[in-house]
Amino acid sequence: MSQKQKAVEFGALHQKGNPVIIYNIWDAGTAKAVGDAGAKALGTGSWSVAASKGYADGEKLPLEALLATARSITAAVSLPLSVDFEGGYAEDPQALAVNVGKLIDTGAVGMNFEDQVVGGSGIYPAGVQAKRIEAVRALSDQRGIPFFINARTDLFLKESDQSRHAGLLDEAISRAKTYASAGASGFFAPGLADDALIAKLCEAVELPVNIMMMGGVSAPKRLAELGVGRVSYGPGPYRAMMARLQEEAAAVFSATA
Repeated sequence: MSQKQKAVEFGALHQKGNPVIIYNIWDAGTAKAVGDAGAKALGTGSWSVAASKGYADGEKLPLEALLATARSITAAVSLPLSVDFEGGYAEDPQALAVNVGKLIDTGAVGMNFEDQVVGGSGIYPAGVQAKRIEAVRALSDQRGIPFFINARTDLFLKESDQSRHAGLLDEAISRAKTYASAGASGFFAPGLADDALIAKLCEAVELPVNIMMMGGVSAPKRLAELGVGRVSYGPGPYRAMMARLQEEAAAVFSATA
C-alpha cells in the first residue's frame, strides 16, 4: 500500500466500541514481533524508544535518532505506523510543521501529540495547542496524507490523585472539542482510569478516544463497551521485557558464579 492508503486504513481502524489495539513498540525488531503476533497497526511509545537508546523521556532523545527509528520500522514492517512525537520538538507552530514533515517523510501515518509543555511546566492553553494542531493539519493536507493526529491531553497524568479526575473531565471534553475543530483525528487521555468518566468522555466527544493501559484501567474488552476507540500500552511492554531480560541474565550470572 502507498503511505496515503496506510493512513486511510489506520484512521478507519479507530472505531468507537471496537478499538484498535496498539501494543507499543520501540524498534524494528519489536515491530516485527508485534506485527507477527497479529497487530493491525503499530505505535511507538516515547518513553520506550528513548530508554532503548539510553535516554530519558521528554524529548531528550535527539530528533534525528527518533526519525531514524521510525524509518527503520517502516522499512521492516508494512503495517501502518504511528509515532509518539511528544510535543513535536518545537513550540512554534511553523517549526513544529517542519518537524512533522520530517516525520511524514519516514513513512509514518500518525503521531501522538501532547499538550503539556515539554521541558517546561504546565499545559498549553487550549487555544495555543489548537494553533499547533492546525499547523500540523495544514502540513499534512499539503502533503496529501490524511495524517492521524492523536491529540493528547496531560490533564489526568499530571493529577496523580484519581479522586480529582472527575473535576477535570469538563476541561478535557472542552479541549477535545477544541482540538477536533483544529484538525485532530483522535483524543488521547492517558491517566484516566475510572470507567464512568471514560464512558462520559467517549459519549461527549466525537473523536475516537484513546485510553492507555495502566494501573486501575479496565481490560480492553470493557473499554470497548465504554465506547473507547483506541487502546494503547505505553511503556508497559518495554518495562516488562526489560524486567524479564534482567531476571534471566541474573539467573545466568548466579548459576555461573
